[in-house]
Amino acid sequence: MISTGLARRLRDAGLSWAPRSGDRFHIYRHELDAEVFTVSELTIEAHEYPSGTVLSFNGTTEWALDSVDLGDTLWLPHEDQLRDLLRRSFRSLEAVDDGYRVTIELDGHLSRFESVSAPEAYGLALLALLEGLRT
Repeated sequence: MISTGLARRLRDAGLSWAPRSGDRFHIYRHELDAEVFTVSELTIEAHEYPSGTVLSFNGTTEWALDSVDLGDTLWLPHEDQLRDLLRRSFRSLEAVDDGYRVTIELDGHLSRFESVSAPEAYGLALLALLEGLRT
């Protein structure tokens, strides 16, 4: 799983989220700082309204919450989702001494991003890609 710090940077760079079953997310509430939630049709469902997306907590699973606005959440994408978001720019993932290296093609050049975990390396590569699209 990627860090919440990297997830915030990805969101701020323009990564948007359309919740699907299995997606993990964090809620911006002090009492829930350490909690990671998972979208599931049985417990947490995404409902689309004209005003935006709301994540609804079903049954007694989350007694303190009925629902939360998507804007009050932070998506923590899975490794495969990050790789898919890199699309055609992705070139390789390889194990290195202290973790993993992701190589992408960015502006006609190969760029490499290393981290202790594969998802974090993918996330760093995606961040560079998103920031490159904004300039």
